[in-house]
Amino acid sequence: AAEVSSESVLLSNGVKMPILGLGTSHHGGYSQSAVVFALRDCGVRLIDTAKRYGCEEQVGAAIKQSGIPREQIFVTTKLWPLDYGYESTKTALKESCKRLGVDYVDLYLIHWPDCPRGKGQDNKTIRAETWRAMEDLCSKGLCRAIGVSNFLIPHLEQLIQDCTVVPHVNQVEYHPYQNPKDLVKFCQAHNIAVEGYCPLAMGTALNEPTIVAMATKYQRTPSQILIRWSLQNGVITIPKSTKEERIKENCQVFDFSLSREDMAHLNSLHDGRKMCELNSIANLVMKTG
Repeated sequence: AAEVSSESVLLSNGVKMPILGLGTSHHGGYSQSAVVFALRDCGVRLIDTAKRYGCEEQVGAAIKQSGIPREQIFVTTKLWPLDYGYESTKTALKESCKRLGVDYVDLYLIHWPDCPRGKGQDNKTIRAETWRAMEDLCSKGLCRAIGVSNFLIPHLEQLIQDCTVVPHVNQVEYHPYQNPKDLVKFCQAHNIAVEGYCPLAMGTALNEPTIVAMATKYQRTPSQILIRWSLQNGVITIPKSTKEERIKENCQVFDFSLSREDMAHLNSLHDGRKMCELNSIANLVMKTG
């Protein structure tokens, strides 16, 4: 089995987080057997989910089914905007833990910077209030680390002004076409670990000539080149797949490295393309508010 659990990053609060994991979502389906396979056969120790994805119960069942002790698995889930606010945030985490069948999560993230209409306060105030609840949950041990998702520099700057604990993680879309260097630099300057979702650009980067040529050069697959590039940039990476052979392939990325020139070449492919259109998420949040 490809052992990936020894590769980790140290978050600013001293918690160790695996640098490679498995993403789950409501897009493209959910496979129970794939999550069990990732845990049991590939040594994956980071599983990323969210209330929004509707699969927390299944992820919890897969953890139990895998036979891997709970304390060896790093579980991330996320707070959906409809639950923003001090008391509702605390309730939402307890409900997520119940669905997951765990006493705590390893990382709890605010899923999105904007809040639904109807909360009666501006986004900045609601984010600060929500974050205060996150800090309290962390201090009580209901989550080992706290962070945000899809936050840009202005959102982070505001939160840092309002908070006691600086977010431990910011999870954003990250692949060669969407390589937000200024955001990454800002996060690094504030000891916020960057976690990247959608590392294969939903498959569109697999046919990029540069990446195909590198795959031939290194005798690897295009997905392995993309994941390796992300890891070498110091980004925690969570490729999503429901296919066992793909999960295995995506984990076999620790026995080679890309040259400085090839890293620079891939770093130059950024063109601002996004696979996860944040406007559509914002609309969904606002409609359901």
